[in-house]
Amino acid sequence: MKNSKLDYSHREILEYAKVEWKKHRVLIATATLGTIRIEWAHARYGQVIPINWGAQGYDLPYTAIGFSIDDAYNTITKRALELESEWLLFIEDDVILPPDCFIKMGQYMNKGKFPVVSGLYYTRAEPSEPLIFRGRGNGPYTKFKLGQLVWCDGLPMGCLLMHMSILKYFWDKLAPEYKLPDGTIGKKVFESPKKVWFDPENYSIERQEGTQDLYFFDRLLENNVLKKTGWKKLAKKKYPLLCDTSILCRHIDRNTGRMFPG
Repeated sequence: MKNSKLDYSHREILEYAKVEWKKHRVLIATATLGTIRIEWAHARYGQVIPINWGAQGYDLPYTAIGFSIDDAYNTITKRALELESEWLLFIEDDVILPPDCFIKMGQYMNKGKFPVVSGLYYTRAEPSEPLIFRGRGNGPYTKFKLGQLVWCDGLPMGCLLMHMSILKYFWDKLAPEYKLPDGTIGKKVFESPKKVWFDPENYSIERQEGTQDLYFFDRLLENNVLKKTGWKKLAKKKYPLLCDTSILCRHIDRNTGRMFPG
């Protein structure tokens, strides 16, 4: 029966059994000061769970409580590297997930084509605007329809899937060491730029301020991290980051419960 379907199937199963499965495929992490809305908890823990998640350590939850935003994300990154996770899924404590978020993020992990994938959510403001960016200083990118895949060069961190090859490169090559609030040594993979300096050529005081997410992606592009970590085709794109607008999240005010967009 060397050429039979049964024999082929048997050999295929034996080869499949040799695959070394990663114990921790994805770390699902949240930075919080400790207080969350019941709406957030309902959406986070009411997720439709993809098949075989959780049972074999496929997904692990991790919460960084009481840190500043930079320290929280650096603590999360350190933990994901310690666990040798393949992916890291950031979920902020004011972003309400749609019920199929984990299903769709799981599909992106299985395909393994895109190292950075974000859901869509909007600013907590009136008017509420989408947090998708192409360029800096020109406002949000709005020329899309819900459900489309949108390529960009800047994304928020509230519902973001990232391959650990990128974060490991930052940790090993780009991030300086510093002491975390818990007394352990970490690295500044994430940092909110707050710099003031004197420019002698223009004889003026210059400053740089911003959020840790856009600053992170600016450094990713400036240092050609995608190419250096093996994502060579995406590295050639002007806008290499992906936002799946079918993963439509809501941004909630922690005090009032008001959601954006309304």
